[in-house]
Formats: sequence, structure tokens, C-alpha cells
Amino acid sequence: MRALLLFLFAFVLMGQRDPILVPEVSQHEIQVRQGFTGTELLLFGAILDPRGLQAGNKYDIVVVLKGPSQPLRIREKARFAGVWVNADSSDFRSVPSFFAVSSSRPIQDIVDEKTAAIYEFGTQYIQLSPNGVIDVEQQSRFASGLVDLKTRQELYKEDFQGVKISEQVLYQARISLPSSVITGTYTAETFAITGGRVIASAQADVEVVKVGFEKQVTYYSQQWSLIYGLLAVALSVTMGWGAGRLFAMI
Repeated sequence: MRALLLFLFAFVLMGQRDPILVPEVSQHEIQVRQGFTGTELLLFGAILDPRGLQAGNKYDIVVVLKGPSQPLRIREKARFAGVWVNADSSDFRSVPSFFAVSSSRPIQDIVDEKTAAIYEFGTQYIQLSPNGVIDVEQQSRFASGLVDLKTRQELYKEDFQGVKISEQVLYQARISLPSSVITGTYTAETFAITGGRVIASAQADVEVVKVGFEKQVTYYSQQWSLIYGLLAVALSVTMGWGAGRLFAMI
């Protein structure tokens, strides 16, 4: 609270005329332990406008939360001789591991399609960056399939009435992260929009890290991959042999 008051005081002294956003998140670090079942992230903040405009009447808020991006190959299944086999495939250079958008109203009521595409205000606007030359229709089909798969895995989600604006300047949104989220830096971008234009934006980061036994396993699998692989094989063989002997004795 004290930090916010100091910021407001500095804001007045500087004679700032343009609205700005002061974003915050409930957790800047999410720890993934054994038995992690997911968590809920609260994104909140304030719209500061020296002109005295009321956020609840004048502004819409859109929050976009994105996880670390990674290259990904998407394969399409086709039926051949009564068997499902891999057919066409498409490579994408930059696929967000997690993507969620939340807004105070439906996106089509806030901005036009061009603006929504620029700022990725929806899963249909995610910039996936396909590799190589690909037919537009084929690219659209693979992109739609990827988004559908991620949505069913609860890694891509939309909530077009998920942002609540109160007290004329305050906003909040809740976004749930499933247990399958990967580690890395997640960016929460907040946009203030009025008259179909983005007039202020700000970003807050969230770190998802593994701790405890999971952290050690990840470390050794990356730093000592050969030894880790041999131990994993030895453990599997030992457990299989032990299970076989146990059932033989019953």
C-alpha cells in the first residue's frame, strides 16, 4: 500500500498526462512440488489517469498470460489400409506452452479484428510462426488442430468476461494453471482500451520453478543425461524382474 501511495505521489509530481497501468500478480513464483495439482493466479492492478476518467465507464481491460514458447511439430493422422498412420506434418518455431486471455467484455465488442490480431487477444490470434513454406489452408488447419489440442489439455483458455473492474480504477482477473504447466518465465500483459484503441499496457512476470525431489531429477537428467538414462533403464529392469519373481511365487 505504501509503495502504491509513493507511486501515486510521483505520478502527480511528474505531471503525467497519459493513463498508465500498475499491474500486480498474487504470486511472482509458483513452486512445483510432488503432488502439484495446479494453482490459481490472481492478476490485479489499477488504471491511473490524471484526467480523472472513470475506468469502469471508459476503459476495458484485457489480460494475456503466456508461458514459455518452444518449437513444436504437429502431425496429422490418416487412415491407411484400415490403420491410422502419420501423414502430413507442420513445424512451428514459437508455440506458447500456455496461453490464456481474459477480458472485461467480448473482444469483438472492444477492438476490431486487426487490433485483436496484433495483440493476440484470443487463441485464434496466437502467432505460431510456422517453419518453411506452407500452404495457407494447410497452415490454418494445423494451427486450428494445435489450438484445439491445447484447449482440451487446459493449456489454452479464453474468458471474455473474466476481468472485473471496480471502484472506477481497480481491476482483477483470475486464471487457473493446470498441473501440466512447464517451468519457466510466464508473462502477464495487461492492456487498457478505450474507443477501440490500446492506450496503456504493462507487464508482470511469474516464474514457475521446480523444487525438492522434482528439481533434483530435472537437474540430473539434464546435466548427467547418460548416467541418468542408464540408471532409469537399470531401475526399470530391476523392478520388472522383481515383479516377475513376486508373481511367480504367488
